[in-house]
Amino acid sequence: MTATQKLDSQINHYLSHLSDKKKKAVLTIVKTFAEDDNAEYWNQMPDEVKQSLSKGLQQADAGIGKPHQEVMKKYKKWLGK
Repeated sequence: MTATQKLDSQINHYLSHLSDKKKKAVLTIVKTFAEDDNAEYWNQMPDEVKQSLSKGLQQADAGIGKPHQEVMKKYKKWLGK
């Protein structure tokens, strides 16, 4: 599996867990990325958001954190599933 295929698989996995409302929000973000090659969206974000996103991406790249499925197992009883 190529890196792109792996990313596509992960994206599809997480999307299947979202409500329609959240999927629409994700679609809006994806469209923004796809339509704006000049990164205007980034320049319009508050600095705190930029810092938080950058930190999260760095942590993910470094393998820091827990997989979504592992977290969901722990909190399943509170989510009513």
